[in-house]
Amino acid sequence: MIQPDKAFTEKDTCTPMFTAALFTIAKAWKQPKCPTIDEQIQKMWCVYEMEYYSAIKTNKIMPFAAAWKQLETLILSEVSQKEKDKYHMILLIRGI
Repeated sequence: MIQPDKAFTEKDTCTPMFTAALFTIAKAWKQPKCPTIDEQIQKMWCVYEMEYYSAIKTNKIMPFAAAWKQLETLILSEVSQKEKDKYHMILLIRGI
């Protein structure tokens, strides 16, 4: 006769295995990283350029200039001269 209190249960085996699996997953887990300021600025610059050329093409440069004027200065103030040279970052609005 099997005694219920001494019977082997799945809980006894599964808990250590489940814990070991969680530790294995946790060690291999790669947390999503936040983009750096430079990466964010580079992405913003690409959006800026695309909107600039779209505004030129559709002849809506003044609304574009009004929307991006302050942001353009801010973006370029945060970028190093090396990056400005590398990505050919120039003031597009000021040349209008």
